[in-house]
Amino acid sequence: MTMGAAESRTVEQTVRIRARPETVWRYFTDPGRLARWWGEAEVDARPGGVLRVRMLDGPRPVMRGRFTELVPHERIAFTFGWEATPGAPDIPPGASLVEITLAADGDATVLTLRHSGLPFHLHDETGAGWAHLLRLLGAASGS
Repeated sequence: MTMGAAESRTVEQTVRIRARPETVWRYFTDPGRLARWWGEAEVDARPGGVLRVRMLDGPRPVMRGRFTELVPHERIAFTFGWEATPGAPDIPPGASLVEITLAADGDATVLTLRHSGLPFHLHDETGAGWAHLLRLLGAASGS
């Protein structure tokens, strides 16, 4: 089933993190660092490699996707969805796409997140979830 433009939404958020792009990059590609802000992770940081994260909060749903693009210290893209788990949002693995860009800003990084292909009814919940996670990322990587 394919969603049309009227049935899907995109979340876009930009944050400034007090760490260099090389540091922020590692918080997406190193499982130990990713676990500090998102959850217990399995990471194969190469195009086609798996990204699987068991969330820290709530019913601990599992996000599963595959990396589609990795440009060191500049860009990360991966498919995004949830394994069938009670309480998990209804976005099957591979159904949406997350694109992260990292831009140096002095000794900091401007991170822009774009999550596209979301079911219309999950836009607000997903946006709030990313805002929370990006705050945790900023705290973890900026310290």
